[in-house]
Amino acid sequence: MNKKNLEILGLVDGANADDINAAYERLKEKYSEERFKDGEIGNNAARMLTRIETARDELLEELGEAVDDGGDKFGAVEKYLREANLMEAQRVLDGFNERGAEWHYLQSVVFYRKNWINESKKQLEIAIQLDGDNAKYREAYRKLNEKIQFDANQQQQQQQVYEGQTMNSQPSDSQMGGNFCANCIECCYLNMCLNCLCNGCCR
Repeated sequence: MNKKNLEILGLVDGANADDINAAYERLKEKYSEERFKDGEIGNNAARMLTRIETARDELLEELGEAVDDGGDKFGAVEKYLREANLMEAQRVLDGFNERGAEWHYLQSVVFYRKNWINESKKQLEIAIQLDGDNAKYREAYRKLNEKIQFDANQQQQQQQVYEGQTMNSQPSDSQMGGNFCANCIECCYLNMCLNCLCNGCCR
């Protein structure tokens, strides 16, 4: 079993599902009270609530046990996201009382699917604040920033092309044959017509 998750819950290798759930409930009660305290104590408690929840879920998954309560709800959200049913995914998320790192991560995914990029980024940042060691959150944040930068570059290039077309929309004198004026063109045209008439008469 994952040693780090066991240490977070204060367990040793060989713990069963009952041990895991009991340790989780005990720590959950402790940190739920502390998270309302001021300063670093409250911040640490909020982070620990996410960590113990993740540890419990992963350990139970190793044992092949179903995760109850929040775990089931997270699974439901993921299911609706796979089905592209954003309305139901949001409905389940709205039903959570405790909103830890995984909640903010899934909310970020919902916002991303809606193309609400800034809101998605904010939710990911909260998830990372609550669980900075989570590789999934950090990788998602990295990819999101790459997309934001790519979109910004594309928009800048399109703007440059647009501005270039606007600047060159009026043909220059050189493109029209130097400093030819309208009167000169008219004279040439009349001269051409006279030549045609004269040639016709000469025949």
